[in-house]
Amino acid sequence: MIVGLCTVELFIPDGHSLKEKRQVLQSLKARLRDKFNVSVAEVGDQELWQKAILGLACVANESTHVNQVLDQAVNLIQAVPTIQLLRSRIELL
Repeated sequence: MIVGLCTVELFIPDGHSLKEKRQVLQSLKARLRDKFNVSVAEVGDQELWQKAILGLACVANESTHVNQVLDQAVNLIQAVPTIQLLRSRIELL
């Protein structure tokens, strides 16, 4: 069993309140869950309006599959026009 963890640090330039930030993140998290069947949670910077850290997790029996799924998830995040990806890190356990 291979577990993949991905941490992404995001900047939300149009986030002028926690409510706006939550709306953007809820939409993104739902897209990631639906498209890639990964677990997603906000794991840091929860009190900041324009910044967020998300954690993604994927489990499979092959490391190449886990890495591919997490890479595609990061690519989807980069394609969202209302979000800027500051950093991403993928770890395989």
